[in-house]
Amino acid sequence: MDRQAKAVVCREWGQPVQVETITVEGPKRDEITIKIAACGVCHSDLSATTGKIPYPPPLVLGHEAAGVVVEVGEGVTAFKEGDHVVSTFISMCGKCSQCVRGRPVLCENARKAMFNLPDGTVRTKGADGEPLNVFGACGVMAEFATMHVDNCVKVDETVPMQNAALVGCAVMTGVGAVFNTAKLEPGSRAAVFGIGGVGLNAIQGCVTAGAEMIVAVDSNPAKLAMAKEFGATHTVNINEVEDAAKAVKKMTGGVDYAFECVGAGPVVEQAYKSLGRGGTAVVVGVADPKDKTSLTTLTLPADERTLKGSWLGSARPQHDFPRILGLYKAGKLKLDELVTRTYTIEEAAQAFDDMVAGKNARGVIVFE
Repeated sequence: MDRQAKAVVCREWGQPVQVETITVEGPKRDEITIKIAACGVCHSDLSATTGKIPYPPPLVLGHEAAGVVVEVGEGVTAFKEGDHVVSTFISMCGKCSQCVRGRPVLCENARKAMFNLPDGTVRTKGADGEPLNVFGACGVMAEFATMHVDNCVKVDETVPMQNAALVGCAVMTGVGAVFNTAKLEPGSRAAVFGIGGVGLNAIQGCVTAGAEMIVAVDSNPAKLAMAKEFGATHTVNINEVEDAAKAVKKMTGGVDYAFECVGAGPVVEQAYKSLGRGGTAVVVGVADPKDKTSLTTLTLPADERTLKGSWLGSARPQHDFPRILGLYKAGKLKLDELVTRTYTIEEAAQAFDDMVAGKNARGVIVFE
């Protein structure tokens, strides 16, 4: 059945987001409709409003959400009405070489569902009946969303929705970069460049994996203080040093792992330069497509350094999301503390402004 829903929509790049009433159509084969309970406000959503991530408007924002299944489409057996689910913007065909080798984040057919559902269509319409694209096959910054079953993960119903939502992007991206991509070893030295929602979770991942030293690098004193609360052992304020990489190396002797959580070529360079011999730098942030990184090529073989990327923490969502929530329930990950402030959907523009101003670890839109 069709449902009316308030949604946060990008109508034009470079313009403030709008809250509109849209129509969300019921599910087709292998799809489910979710009543969204909470949706995180992510920098990637902001990047979609500026064109840095060039999803074409009009676009329903949101990719990091949790909700309850209210309707299932034909052929759906893995979900039923009442199930609690978390969205994932990773679309996977299950058949390509990357999917079958257990790397769904690298699915060779994922580009078919960047701003629509995997069949190339959408279930969202504006007030005038025109189709609305959806961020990452999700479009979950709305009261309802219809999604393909592969973009949903069933989760423990005892986890608060605003906490579960964050696993869909920020937590998975940061923690997964440590666990899955870097495979950080206990006793290691680590540095995290950029202390936003993802950076804080990279710090948490380092703590849980047993890092001996964790250096948080940022320009915001409030974010650096928060990093200490999440487990950083040392901090570097880039406004107080001439060279952040040199400051980290002086403090640590060179880190074994560095995580770039900003999405900027110069920051990638700093992360790479902070490495000791044999170290690994992991690029987590989403950079502008035109951005470039420079490094001294000889250091790759001479120091046996590694520079690699991590997309959504190299996630296998159906496996990793429940695993992360299990760590939370066991008291090994902080999720309650990540939610700095909640907003109503009418306050969406304020939520984006607060994110840009660096006020939140994570702002979350909570639906009634």
